[in-house]
Amino acid sequence: MIIADTGFFIALANRRDRFHEAAKRALDALDEPLITTWPVMTEACHLLLARLGIDVELRFIADATKGAFTTFDLTATHLPRIAQLMRQYRDLPMDLADASLVVLAESLGTGRILSTDQRDFQTYRWKNRQPFENLLGSGD
Repeated sequence: MIIADTGFFIALANRRDRFHEAAKRALDALDEPLITTWPVMTEACHLLLARLGIDVELRFIADATKGAFTTFDLTATHLPRIAQLMRQYRDLPMDLADASLVVLAESLGTGRILSTDQRDFQTYRWKNRQPFENLLGSGD
């Protein structure tokens, strides 16, 4: 499975986003399903509504309903690790959505991700030492 971050979803939806074409190419090249987390979905919905309107936000929810990606269920047992990660990366700072993706990578045993957040996902490590492999590219 390939992890999908908020920026990837925003780039797919927004033709004016500098990562739009890279996101489309990456999605077309995939032969594995996408997975994300509820915090990423929440963040994506907020940004889609604010930037592109309710119809685009509803299309994102429709895509999720149709199985365009899977959503990983975070539980209360993940909260101590999320807090630890947010403390560890406080200088960036790390938000809940990003922390949830690190926990997801640790659960999957892979850090293959689609993200427009080049800096942070080059810095973050899953299982404290494993780097993420961003499959999106630079968007240029």
